[in-house]
Amino acid sequence: MQRRTVLAGALAAGLTPRRVFAQGWQISEQHRRILDLARDQVERVRTRLWRSDVVGIADFALPSSLPRLHFADLEGGMVHSFLVAHGKGSDPEHDGFCKRFSNVVNSEATSRGAYITYEWYDGKYGPSIRLGGLDDDNSNAATRAIVMHPAWYADPAMLEKWGKLGRSDGCFAMAPGDFRMALWHLAAGRLLFADRLGLG
Repeated sequence: MQRRTVLAGALAAGLTPRRVFAQGWQISEQHRRILDLARDQVERVRTRLWRSDVVGIADFALPSSLPRLHFADLEGGMVHSFLVAHGKGSDPEHDGFCKRFSNVVNSEATSRGAYITYEWYDGKYGPSIRLGGLDDDNSNAATRAIVMHPAWYADPAMLEKWGKLGRSDGCFAMAPGDFRMALWHLAAGRLLFADRLGLG
């Protein structure tokens, strides 16, 4: 059964978004590693966060065809994983792999490091989440307008046709049907951490 079907059924049953999110799958070894990394990164930047209940972990060691953006619910001990696109400048050959990171303006590349999520706003692709870079490797996030947003090119339908997602200008682009989870659970002062992690 697809995640969207589960979500729609849960909402129809009157469950709140928080309760839907808590309905996780069984914890695997990969999920334990994600939760441990999320806790470590929260401790590293805790004084700059507003909330630490949910952490986003983007593992760019994986290709764009696999769910590599993990929402780690540290209170519930659950992990949910989603597709996410990387930047054109990180994948000039467009083969679906993030090969390099950059913090340079106009690089159109993904940046590694810790981000704080800010408020949502109505952007080019609809509701989007502003990001602030917390590390030297992503300190230009605001200047580069690096945000989280929904995009048609990050939808699973792209995999059926091309075997990979499209590319962003360096932003964290998610499938429109999944992005509501970011709005509900990752916005408003939480941590998003990105790197080539190899979490499996």
